[in-house]
Formats: sequence, C-alpha cells, structure tokens
Amino acid sequence: MVKVAVLAAGGIGQPLSLLLKSHPQVTELSLYDIVNSPGVAADLSHICTKAKVTGYKGQENLDAALAGCEIVVIPAGIPRKPGMTRDDLFNINAGIVKGLAEAIAKNCPKAFTCIISNPVNSTVPICAEVFKKAGTYDPKRLFGVTLLDIVRSSTFVSECKGTNPQETKVTVIGGHSGVTIVPLLSQVKGLTFSQEEVEALTHRIQFGGDEVVKAKDGAGSATLSMAYAAARFVDSLIEGAFMKKPVVECAYVESPLAAADGCSFFASAIELGPSGAEKILPIGPLSDYEQGLYKACVEQLKTNIAKGVNFVNQAA
Repeated sequence: MVKVAVLAAGGIGQPLSLLLKSHPQVTELSLYDIVNSPGVAADLSHICTKAKVTGYKGQENLDAALAGCEIVVIPAGIPRKPGMTRDDLFNINAGIVKGLAEAIAKNCPKAFTCIISNPVNSTVPICAEVFKKAGTYDPKRLFGVTLLDIVRSSTFVSECKGTNPQETKVTVIGGHSGVTIVPLLSQVKGLTFSQEEVEALTHRIQFGGDEVVKAKDGAGSATLSMAYAAARFVDSLIEGAFMKKPVVECAYVESPLAAADGCSFFASAIELGPSGAEKILPIGPLSDYEQGLYKACVEQLKTNIAKGVNFVNQAA
C-alpha cells in the first residue's frame, strides 16, 4: 500500500497512470489536472486491479488531490515542439512546477517527489528552493526522473551490438538535456566500442528526444517512452522505500559528485531505500572522451541549476 499522485493527466500522465494502475503495491492513484482528469480516472477505474483511482480537476481541488500521498510524480507542463530546446520551456513550466511544489509542501511534505517536467536540470532546483522556504526540504526525497536517458541508452546500445536491451546496463550521469547527458559507454560490462560507435551513440542518446519530436511532426514529444521510464523509476522507488529491498537506479538529485565544479545537483547511480536516495554511488573511471563530455556537461548544468534557484528567489 502506497498512494501515488500524478500531477497532470495528459500526454505522459495518462500512460504513466495506466502503468501505475497495474502496479501491485499501488492502492490509491490520485490524478490531478486543470482539465479531463475525472474522465481519465473513470476510464482507468474500470481496469480490474486493486488501485482506487480518483480524478481531481482544477486548482481548487489540488489540496485534496495531494492529501495523504506518499509518492508524487510531476509530468505537468507543455511538451517540446520542433526546434524547441528544454530551456525554451522554462518560462512556462517553471511557474507550473513552483506552484505544484508549494502545494506538495503544504499537503504531503514527506512525500517522495519525482520531477518529469522539463527542463529537469532547472525544475528540480526550483522544487528544492520551494521546499527549503517551506521548511520541508529533504534532499533524499526529491528526484529528477532521468531514467529515459538510461532506457534509450540500453535500447540504442543493444541495437548497435545485438544484445538484449533489458540486460544491457548503461550508466548515464550529468543532467537531462543535450550535452548535459553523459552516457558512460566505457563502463558497459562485456562490450567494447570503436570511437566512431562511441561518438554516434553518445550523440543519439543526448539528442534522442529530438528524434521523437521530429517524427511526431509537431504533435508532441516523448510521452510513451517517458511514461515507461517514469513507471520504472516509481517501481524501483516503491521497492526500495516501501518494500525495503535496496535497488540502484540513475536519477538527478542533490549530490556532492560535481559540487566542486559548481553543480549542486547531478544525475548518477543512486541506491534507493526507506529514506529515498540513501547512497550516491561513485562515478568510477572515465575515458578521455567521457572526461571531455563531463566538462561540457558541468559548464551547462551549473547554469541550468542557477536558473532554477534564481527563479524562486527572485519571485520572492
């Protein structure tokens, strides 16, 4: 028994909610949006699993949607369109995330909060600053969901090498946009890559989202694959935090790993347990090529983090 809230029942939220409705440990599923959520909830409620689904529509019902929630997943915001970067989304999505974070701090301050809303590099620091101002911040309970980068890496590497994607493990560090995404191909067990393969795979992993935006021809961004990745992260979080079976996943969290380079948040492999992000695992040795990727990553990432922090503090 776990109560989960999904804040936005749209392109990502609907398939994510479908996957969570099927989760054996989810007993209550709370869906919030400014439109359509009661209809989505009614549709999901006909599925023969034990999770009770309730839809909450409109700002006036946000408090009720969050009451008693133990995990909150936030995919709210506008999707990317052709030619847009994640940073282009900032001005709209930053305000949305800030408002939702304030409601979480008020209604379920001890919930594990999982941020999908882009740009994740900035929206996670926004949440952290809101929680700090409310006196509820616990860095172990706030996550940027970057697992889509790992899912894509497993898929693309397996396509290149003819391996099983579900058994192909790739650690991805840094952030969740463009050059801040650093796949550690040198650490993939049992596989070796030519420099040409490394460069091609790295570029595809970093800009995989653009493939989807282009293929959808302006009609959306990566919703189904993101929903799958988010559901997998929630599953791992439930396993570690509620079933007390330590599990390792990559996520974007407050971290000391790149603090010396000005990045207070950083994605890496973490061990999930009852308190959330219980251990931040070492990065391990990087190849010369990956060291170059890391340098480019932190230069961009520290700017993204500062943008999120400043958004909250200037608003105050």
